[in-house]
Amino acid sequence: MIVVGGEALVDLVPSVTTTPGELGPLSPRLGGGPYNTAVALGRLGVDVSFLSRISTDGFGDALLNRLHAAGVRTDLVSRGPEPTTLAVVTLAGDGGARYTFHVHGTADRLVADPGPLRDDVTAVSLGTLSLVLEPGATAYESVLRRESALGRLTVLDPNIRPGLIADPAAYRARFTSWLPDIGLLKVSEDDTRWLGGDVRDWLAAGVTAVVLTRGAAGLSAFAGDLRVDVPAAKATVVDTIGAGDTVHAALLAWLDRHGAASARDIAGLDRAGWTDMLGFAARAAASTVGRVGAEPPYAREIVP
Repeated sequence: MIVVGGEALVDLVPSVTTTPGELGPLSPRLGGGPYNTAVALGRLGVDVSFLSRISTDGFGDALLNRLHAAGVRTDLVSRGPEPTTLAVVTLAGDGGARYTFHVHGTADRLVADPGPLRDDVTAVSLGTLSLVLEPGATAYESVLRRESALGRLTVLDPNIRPGLIADPAAYRARFTSWLPDIGLLKVSEDDTRWLGGDVRDWLAAGVTAVVLTRGAAGLSAFAGDLRVDVPAAKATVVDTIGAGDTVHAALLAWLDRHGAASARDIAGLDRAGWTDMLGFAARAAASTVGRVGAEPPYAREIVP
């Protein structure tokens, strides 16, 4: 089983009929990077559990119901009366998304460390706002370090949201401190530029492998001295919301199905294995960008 930890929120997405520069109706879409990853894993048929705190408001009920509909376990989800985090989305002409967050006193940032995870957990995935907003960030950091020490595969997607990081230097230092505990690091080109890092430096610091998403240019994987590049799958882009989260989930799903959900297995992957995994992730993301909001595909929708 894979455990995904992090925020669950509501994206307020503008209607596709809205004229550029004008205000238009906003449609609520369930989201949050880790939440999208958990839903995508469930839709891909992976045994997955979500670790978070979700509001008891109407948005929270909808978030929980969607997890259940995707087959995601919720035994690690706590509930509270605090409001659901909101993200107001602005779409660019190419479908790219920009976010403004409303996070004061929201439920997801009050998550507690559940303690050691059950014995059948093979991988733990974390990322996005949950690693920034306290006190939840410290709780998730404790999970990351403990589960890594126990030998489980730890996967991180920082998914940087600069507007929420009050002290960039402190966050970059904290990110660097996580590197020895990360088995697989998934980052975008924007993340990499903001972090000011270098893939080879991250590998030298202890990360087993890095997957870099490059938008329309495709995906790249780095492990040891190996680099593998795969082009993006053909897609008609409606918006890019949830595309990176779908890639994250597809990587985990491929590892799970191939019995390779460990740092040792990842280190042993050859070029053919990485090419197959990245190709699967690219096809999954192509499905997501063709839809409004974060709507990851089911396994049957991903064309071989």
